[in-house]
Amino acid sequence: METVKQTQKRYATTALTLAIIAGLLFSLMDQKQIGKGLLLGTIFSVINFILIGQFIPLSVGQSKGKAFFLSMSSIMLRYLLLAIPLVVAIKFKQFNLFASILGIFMIQFVILGDYLLKTKFTIRRKQI
Repeated sequence: METVKQTQKRYATTALTLAIIAGLLFSLMDQKQIGKGLLLGTIFSVINFILIGQFIPLSVGQSKGKAFFLSMSSIMLRYLLLAIPLVVAIKFKQFNLFASILGIFMIQFVILGDYLLKTKFTIRRKQI
């Protein structure tokens, strides 16, 4: 469980840092709606990622039926959670919808970027 928390902390911190930096840059370029939308989506992406780590151990050691129920409940809760920034971005003009959608995928982008950087670094190392 400690490894999960370390992984969550690393990716969540990176995602939030990137979103804050991008949000500040968009604010400086007078595109505050984009910055706010990106940050809003990223916050909910991080919460979703943390909930994934919390729900996984709950299903382990349970009967097949109870594990299925817990898994489906987890998915539905997280889908509802991820709908919040979309609804907010649609209802309020101060949040850009497209940026909110990108923010929702920020954790996935960070994980993919981390993998690509590690893979590229490993390939270069082998060539030397």
